[in-house]
Amino acid sequence: MDRLMSDGVVHSLSIGELSARTDVPVATLRSWEQRYGFPSAAREAGRHRRFSEGDVEDVLQVKRHRSAGLGLAAAVRRVAIDSGHGSSVFAQVRRLHPELTPRVMSKAALTAVSHAIEDECCARAALPRLFGGFQTSEFLRASRIRWNELARTSQVTVAFVDVASASRRNEAPSALMEIPTPAASPLRREWFVICDAEDLPALLIAVELPASRPRPDGGRTFEMVWSADPAVVRSAARVAAALADDHLPGQRSLSDLIPFDDPAPASEDLRRAGELFDRVIGYLDRTLGRRESASRPDAGPAGA
Repeated sequence: MDRLMSDGVVHSLSIGELSARTDVPVATLRSWEQRYGFPSAAREAGRHRRFSEGDVEDVLQVKRHRSAGLGLAAAVRRVAIDSGHGSSVFAQVRRLHPELTPRVMSKAALTAVSHAIEDECCARAALPRLFGGFQTSEFLRASRIRWNELARTSQVTVAFVDVASASRRNEAPSALMEIPTPAASPLRREWFVICDAEDLPALLIAVELPASRPRPDGGRTFEMVWSADPAVVRSAARVAAALADDHLPGQRSLSDLIPFDDPAPASEDLRRAGELFDRVIGYLDRTLGRRESASRPDAGPAGA
C-alpha cells in the first residue's frame, strides 16, 4: 500500500521489495540500517518499514560505488551526501560519522578552538577548501579581516550568513564567497569551520542549544564535534559544498572542487593526538566557563 509520509515522499516498498529491486539481500540491508542508518526507512503506524523509489536508486548507487572500488562506509556516505538529505551540516556529519563524540561548550571556548583551527590549519594548509558557518552577518563582520586573509591562499573560501549578499563566485577564485541562508534554515543555528586540505585537515561543527530565556552573547552554549580525521573532514566539506550549491543554484558548482576519492583514514598517532586535544578542550572549556561566571555581575562563586 502506498503511504505519503511527512516528508512528502511516497513510501510503498517493503524491505523485501527493496531487496528484490536492488538484488541486495534483506539481511544486508538490515545490517546497513543498523550500522549506517542507511537506507532510511519511513515507519507506518504498525512500525513496518517502508521505502521509496529514491531508496532504490540510492542502494543501486552504493553498489555502483562499491564496484568502482569504494569501501562500504565511504560509498554510503557519498550517496547520503549526493542525495541531499537534510539541510544541516551538523546533523549530516553526525549521521555520517556517529563515532564523533559531541561536547557541550561555552561560546568562549568555541571561539578559542575556532581560532586555533583557522590559525594552524587554514592559514598553513596548502590550498585548502574552507567553509565557515557564521549564523549572522554580524559575526561574519567580526571575522571578516581574518577570513579575507585566509581566502588569499585557499582554493575556495565560503561563508554561510543570514542575509542575501552579492555572490562573489565570478570574481577571483580566492575571493570570500558569501552564501545567504533562508530564515528557516538550520544553518542559522550552526557554527562551523571546515578546512579540507591534504596536509592539515580539521573541522569544528557546532549547533547552538536552545535556552528557556534570553541569554547574553557570552552565555550562549553549543553542542560541538571536532575532528582532524581526513575522511571526516572530506565528507563534511562535501556536505557544505552541496548545501552551498543548493542555496545558489546555477552558479559554478562547489561540489566539483571537492576531490572524488576519499583520503586515507586517520593514523593511530593522529587518533592519539586527537584524544589528547579533546581532553585539552575539556579543560579549556571549564577554565573559560569559570571566568565567564565570575565576570558576570549576577554570578555566584565559581562552580556554584
